[in-house]
Amino acid sequence: MQIRVLLASIALATFSMLAHVQAADDRVKIGVLTDMNGPYAAITGKGSVVAAELAIEDFGGKALGWPVELVVADHMQKPDIGASIARKWYDNEGVDAIFDGAGSSVALAILEIAKSRNKIVAFSGVVSPDVTGKLCAETISSWAWDTHAMVATSIKSLMKSGGKRFFFLTLDAAAGRALEADATKIIEANGGSVVGSVKHPINTADFSSFLLQAQGAKPDVIVLANAGADAVNSLKQAAEFGLTSGTNSIKVAGLLAMINDIEALGLDFAQGVVVSESFYWDMSDATRAWTKRFRERTGAAPNMLQAAVYSSVLHYLKAVESVGKTEGISVAASMKAAPINDMYSKDVSLRADGRAVRDFYLFEVKRKLESKGSWDDYKLLQTLPGEEAFPVLASPCQLLR
Repeated sequence: MQIRVLLASIALATFSMLAHVQAADDRVKIGVLTDMNGPYAAITGKGSVVAAELAIEDFGGKALGWPVELVVADHMQKPDIGASIARKWYDNEGVDAIFDGAGSSVALAILEIAKSRNKIVAFSGVVSPDVTGKLCAETISSWAWDTHAMVATSIKSLMKSGGKRFFFLTLDAAAGRALEADATKIIEANGGSVVGSVKHPINTADFSSFLLQAQGAKPDVIVLANAGADAVNSLKQAAEFGLTSGTNSIKVAGLLAMINDIEALGLDFAQGVVVSESFYWDMSDATRAWTKRFRERTGAAPNMLQAAVYSSVLHYLKAVESVGKTEGISVAASMKAAPINDMYSKDVSLRADGRAVRDFYLFEVKRKLESKGSWDDYKLLQTLPGEEAFPVLASPCQLLR
């Protein structure tokens, strides 16, 4: 009797386990792990979620004949929370791929979880070059930007227009320090000099003392190596100091500033600031049509990070359909084999190290009189080809060897 009960229990447990496996295999499940309420919420957050939803809709809502399910979580800019969510999603909840991952410190924690499981993670909101450099892996990719692209686009142009003396106001984090280091190399290689630098913590409210130091150094260019709310606050206070006015001899460059930051400031404050992005909503009929749908759901225009979420989710689903399964290594290989094509990407290649090699653009913020209305904020100054924005250089990624 006890043996029959034991065998029945084993059979029930086996059936339950098989039912769980089957349940995990009757849909393609993807996750957007982002900053929903913190300093990067305006440039990722809800907009990243909507971008993923639009990609799923444009693909038809299904892959391999199964529905595509989207889950969302807020990592709150804490690496331990980001890693915990990624671990739970991959191990217990059947998530096949993670997208966005805003914030470099959080991304590096997510990356390690994905690598150990050969799972897909496609970053858009991550500026650190390490994700496709020394920490690269077959299933890891980065879609929008990195430190070299940001500084190569803006610093070289600023130097050509007479900038020789640079002062850095830098986020005291890995991404900020990497930006400053990359920019310094370009400045010094082209005969310029760094006349000062100050570091600030994330979520700084008062930049006045830092800006006074910058003014005192008499630079040609003040470089803001920060993002999100910090970029908005520092740009606003730079304008209040008169640093962004057209008559001022000091140029202000927002290395990580995006259109959301410019719109939050207003053109009265931001006019004349130079920014680098790999996407602008008003570049083509396709970007304008997609932006119309995006704005109907968010009330805002998209930036390059949100466009990259759309692009990476859509390209991932195409690869899943192509290989006939969601297994990470096979899907990653398919993603790299096919050119990326969508409203943001035209025959963009996903390099062996996981870097989406796309053109970068240098924009100058319009004066209010030049703008036709909300979100009409940029005029194009220069295009940097993808091979120059994202050079292979002496990459430590073993996948390039």
